[in-house]
Amino acid sequence: MERGKLILEGIQEAGREENLADQIQEAAKKEELQVTPDWAGGRLDKVLSAWYGEGQSRSFFQKLIKNGQVQVNGCVKKANYSVNKGDFIQVEIPAPKEIEILPENIPLDILYEDLDLLVVNKPKGMVVHPSAGHSSGTLVNAVMYHCRDSLSGINGTIRPGIVHRIDMDTTGALIVCKNDSAHLHIAEQIKAHSVTRRYLGIVKGIVREDSGTVEGTIGRHPSDRKKMAANPRNGKRAVTHYRVLQRFSSHTYVEFELETGRTHQIRVHMASIGHPLLGDSVYGNGKSPWKLQGQTLHAAVIGFVHPSTGEYVEVSAPLPEYFADLLKKAL
Repeated sequence: MERGKLILEGIQEAGREENLADQIQEAAKKEELQVTPDWAGGRLDKVLSAWYGEGQSRSFFQKLIKNGQVQVNGCVKKANYSVNKGDFIQVEIPAPKEIEILPENIPLDILYEDLDLLVVNKPKGMVVHPSAGHSSGTLVNAVMYHCRDSLSGINGTIRPGIVHRIDMDTTGALIVCKNDSAHLHIAEQIKAHSVTRRYLGIVKGIVREDSGTVEGTIGRHPSDRKKMAANPRNGKRAVTHYRVLQRFSSHTYVEFELETGRTHQIRVHMASIGHPLLGDSVYGNGKSPWKLQGQTLHAAVIGFVHPSTGEYVEVSAPLPEYFADLLKKAL
């Protein structure tokens, strides 16, 4: 069910290759929401927190309300105001403050490196770039220390060198660009869906078909802004090819090949066909017989045309130990 509609220019959804400057510019603009029936009766601060979800807390909106940066039908209301069907909520989101990102001597598992780029094997639990709640210990902090001043600046000061991302609890191969020329070349390949990306994952249940394709659209979940959803209105085309590698008693080991690269694509697609990834607490229930930290998903192979040589480069990332152990003994 649709939670509300944007009337004015709003905050642009953050995609994998979106320029940081664009996010900051959009974030400083005013936005207006209209209350739909399923919002009616809710507290103003709760409604706003539910709508924005990811990255903004209820206390954040309570401060905005207190400062007069939130109005209902042109009037300032208290945080506990019960919204009514048809109310127009005007919100002024302040531009985010710049934070200082410092190099940190964090060990990197480098799979490939030259003067233009490197491919790292990201471990489980590491966030790719600084964000709310993760100002240090990220992959960006690590590559800033390793590369010093040799990182592309296209994605701004918070995401130097980062041309694409994988989730915090997903492991595996990730490209980092050392200069703007390399960044533009790789970004263009990602946009054209010509980068080879193969993942390995363990899903719940027995996948009956030996291979198949999940196709549709993926976009922000209409009622939970922290999640993505399959086939929402205004979603973007998403295609995931899969191949069964091994079937166990109650799980299936699967290889995935991405034709597109939407946020949480594999996780959303597999959940949509009744086979959420093992350990995924967002798109599944997260329950498993083994102690797991998030989804069991690994970016095993990435291939691209090198920005300087024009030759095709393919890099493989070995399975992390926890994943290999699961295949050996647990399944």
